[in-house]
Amino acid sequence: MNVIIRKMTAADVPAVSAIDRMSFTLPWPESAFHYEVTDNRMARCFVGETDERQIVAAVVSWVIIDELHVATIATHPDFRRRGIGKRILTEALQDGYKAGARRAFLEVRESNEAAQEMYRKFGFEATGRRPKYYKDNGEDAILMTLEPLEMK
Repeated sequence: MNVIIRKMTAADVPAVSAIDRMSFTLPWPESAFHYEVTDNRMARCFVGETDERQIVAAVVSWVIIDELHVATIATHPDFRRRGIGKRILTEALQDGYKAGARRAFLEVRESNEAAQEMYRKFGFEATGRRPKYYKDNGEDAILMTLEPLEMK
């Protein structure tokens, strides 16, 4: 199966929102993804799409001065563990670097070891904790930072 990574469009938003709902207990509303794609000038949004034109992954990040904040990233449950998440995160990091970001950060659930492991492979390190960050269960978020952000 071939998956291409490309910029997200407004037409992709329903599929992206569906993946978000399948992936998280606190999904973003569809309107938030629409805003990111159409109105937020800081947003950098990408999707992974199969040859059959199925959206199977998405990432939303923001470039703020010299920082890239990975706001959300998800892969459709049926397509996990195939390297798609790594590819779309790579695209987001490279795009952020080209836009002037020199460090990247994100929050991840303390219990999400699989995601933390993937981020560590990119060089992210745990640099902080956001207590009770997740409103559904009061779980802490681990703040992970990649510095310096470099092109590889």
